[in-house]
Amino acid sequence: MKKILILGAGIYQVPLINKCKEMGHFVIVSSIPGNYPGFACADKVYYENTVDKDAILKIAKDEEIDAILTTGTDVAVSTIGYVNDKLGLCGVTFESAEWVTNKLHMKEQLQNQGVRTAKFHKAYNVDDALKACDDIGFPVVFKCVDMSGSRGIMRIDSPEEAEKAFQYSMSATRCDYILVEKFLEGHEIGVDGYIGENGSFIVPHDKLICGNGATNVPVGHIFPYCGSDQLTNDITEQINSAAKALKLKKVFFNSDVMICGNEAYIIEISARCGATCIPELISIHYGVDYYGSMVSNALGENVSFPDKPICAAIGELLRSDKSGIITSISYNEAIQYADQISFDYQIGDSVNAFRVGPDRIGQVIVHGDDLQKANMNLENAKKHICVDIRSEQET
Repeated sequence: MKKILILGAGIYQVPLINKCKEMGHFVIVSSIPGNYPGFACADKVYYENTVDKDAILKIAKDEEIDAILTTGTDVAVSTIGYVNDKLGLCGVTFESAEWVTNKLHMKEQLQNQGVRTAKFHKAYNVDDALKACDDIGFPVVFKCVDMSGSRGIMRIDSPEEAEKAFQYSMSATRCDYILVEKFLEGHEIGVDGYIGENGSFIVPHDKLICGNGATNVPVGHIFPYCGSDQLTNDITEQINSAAKALKLKKVFFNSDVMICGNEAYIIEISARCGATCIPELISIHYGVDYYGSMVSNALGENVSFPDKPICAAIGELLRSDKSGIITSISYNEAIQYADQISFDYQIGDSVNAFRVGPDRIGQVIVHGDDLQKANMNLENAKKHICVDIRSEQET
């Protein structure tokens, strides 16, 4: 039995915790206190902030862990790199982790190494941001540099919007600056996979998108991605170049990529698996145990992946257009169409109107022999999923 420390106890870490236990390992979870479902799944819990590197390192040493990992969040990645370096564990290094968890540092590395990415500037105040806009040209995106899940990101199209956007991004960050980046006109996709020592597993996929008034937020993913061979090769080349620039090795990654014509631009890349159903979808799409591969890799074991997918797969977040209390949930008739339907909340719980990824209330995952069949299964499943929510005004 190996001891594995997982950082984070949220809904995206629960399947990873359960997979570790299924594989016969002793699972330790660390997170700040809160109503997080991962606490109940763990063998042992520490209520420590995952960004407190020295506190997490002490836990790792005291527990004599064999591996440390997370999934679905960037917040803990720097700490994982720190512990890996100190204890000689497998996975992302601290140097790489520091680059990929700060969007500015990441883009500086990409630019310096000739990886295709959007033009950008650093801004400490609104005047800096406006100067950046003048140089880059509208439209631009204001981003906080240290958050994931689409938090602190806003597109602006004119100088009049700069003050509001700057305050919006600053409200979400722990840094004293933001990133001003050229808004690329194109088609945004996701790319996930694994960077090994002797090769890579690169899986592009399309996104289901929902606007929140500030930016577009991914609410689902579609496998396979149906780009041309030329474009798929360019995506692969840019991802491999980004991994080299950021010194990523033996690391699972998640990347946002903008397709402009026949060229791929790296928006960002992180040293952990993506969220929003991605591990489950890759598992179905390729017939692999993706969570199990993450665990094995963290333990220093060799992992491998098939060359070709076996079916199409789609996942979508369940979400609400209003905040309130869940009064009923029904979905039994939907099960015949879906591989998985899960809810993050129960009847009586409060939920938020959807704006960013963590506002999800559940997820539905389907597959099919091809995309047409998978889409049909998704639409049929959604027709039979009913979540009633009573707003405060209705009480």
